[in-house]
Amino acid sequence: MREICGLGQYQAARRHIDELGAIVNGGELGNVVHYFIEGNAGDDRFHRTVYVEKLFLVPGAVGALNSAYWSKALALTDVLDHMPQKRRDEWFKSIKEQNTPDFEEATVRDTISGLLNIRQQFLAERVDGIFRGLSGEHVTNAPEVFGKRMILSRVLSSYGSVEHSTAGLINDLRCVIAKFMGRDEPKHYVSGRLVDMLRCRWGELVSIDGGALRMRLYKKGTAHLEVHPDMAWRLNSILAHLHPLAIPAQFRKKPAKRSKEFKTIDRPLPFAVLELLAERQSGGAYVKGFSLPYNAKENRAAYEEAVRVLVSIGGVPDKSGLQFSFEYVPSEVLREICTSGCIPDRQSHQFYPTPESVARVAAELAAIGEGDQVLEPSAGHGDLAAFLPVDRTRCVEVSALRCSVLKARGFDTVQADFIEWATTTAERFNRVVMNPPYSEGRWRAHTEAAATLVRAGGRLVAVLPASARNSFELPGFVCGWSRVFDNEFAGTSVSVAILSASKPD
Repeated sequence: MREICGLGQYQAARRHIDELGAIVNGGELGNVVHYFIEGNAGDDRFHRTVYVEKLFLVPGAVGALNSAYWSKALALTDVLDHMPQKRRDEWFKSIKEQNTPDFEEATVRDTISGLLNIRQQFLAERVDGIFRGLSGEHVTNAPEVFGKRMILSRVLSSYGSVEHSTAGLINDLRCVIAKFMGRDEPKHYVSGRLVDMLRCRWGELVSIDGGALRMRLYKKGTAHLEVHPDMAWRLNSILAHLHPLAIPAQFRKKPAKRSKEFKTIDRPLPFAVLELLAERQSGGAYVKGFSLPYNAKENRAAYEEAVRVLVSIGGVPDKSGLQFSFEYVPSEVLREICTSGCIPDRQSHQFYPTPESVARVAAELAAIGEGDQVLEPSAGHGDLAAFLPVDRTRCVEVSALRCSVLKARGFDTVQADFIEWATTTAERFNRVVMNPPYSEGRWRAHTEAAATLVRAGGRLVAVLPASARNSFELPGFVCGWSRVFDNEFAGTSVSVAILSASKPD
């Protein structure tokens, strides 16, 4: 604890403050200090000489020193991120007003350990803080508080800047919901960024955290929040323990029917990944590129998933793995990802890099022989092609940037829209292995086009939406299906199954 919090440095600084205070205030040297100020302060000397006696008072300096080291100690732990906004406000106020206790080892150890040990209690405190933070007008006659629209006032200041204390209440709500979802929690400052991003979407109802929460921000500085029913009843159950008479029993139970107003909650990306993708890193509104932070690889799992997300929306990494090139300006897409927590289908065209677990099974089902010629349509960056024989695989990809990656990986590559290319090419293949785009039913058209390129005796293997198992057939092929793969694709809750279709001789 001493080494982590800098107790040794604090004690040395405290000793120097006492020594300097004693010299200036207790001896003859104090009588000449004002000459230094008058001789060196220039035109400001007439203002500064008034404060000479107060300037070197020990209690004020010690108060500032204590506040600085308490701030540093809290920043070195994750306690601020787990702390409800009310507690954070109290700590920030004490630090700002220099009203913290002496930074002594026993006090620091007991305080930090105590805060870390009661983190479970913070969950209830957060829920209560959100309830108390709602506008008084809304709380009246609306006891089922987490089942209806909630209104927070003063989310923005009169100057239009983010009020971080109120944004912290939104963050508390997101932290509790994240815990319900088995997700990592956002840092305490993350929702301030969210509010800042929503200032370009005034009055628009925006989906947050995979649809678990919806929010609408207004120019007058208020925010309307709506919690998904699957989350609301859990919040109400916690609130009912704190305020037994406030929440009617019917609002503490899981909804019997799925709400028509709310969609199913998607599996959002981890907050650690969204932190790396934050728009402040995007390089501007007109730049066709993106830079991950220089220290992004320190959290390897978050870094690798952030790379998968950037690749899925068309990014091509350089050798460093931190710089990404795009064929379009990605800032708007990145904003939507950081807001919703999910990859937007309309920007990615459902181009999700094939996970290794799925790609490996697809390659095994293809049963590629030594003489087989292989095709991968809509090959992306080659995540699926990596499991196919590089010297006998033809890749078709519409993106020039992705084609450059495929070529660099050694694949015979054609830049073309696959549907158009399939209608004109005379080539036929023993094996076709594919993960087509899914949006707007495009997987069906791509799979049917690919089937026309399979030689007699050949096989088509396609990673398709799990729903296709009950509805999709390929005339002239003997079809079989793999098991369903759930939640394999980063940033989406899509479930897939692998079609294995053999064409008789």
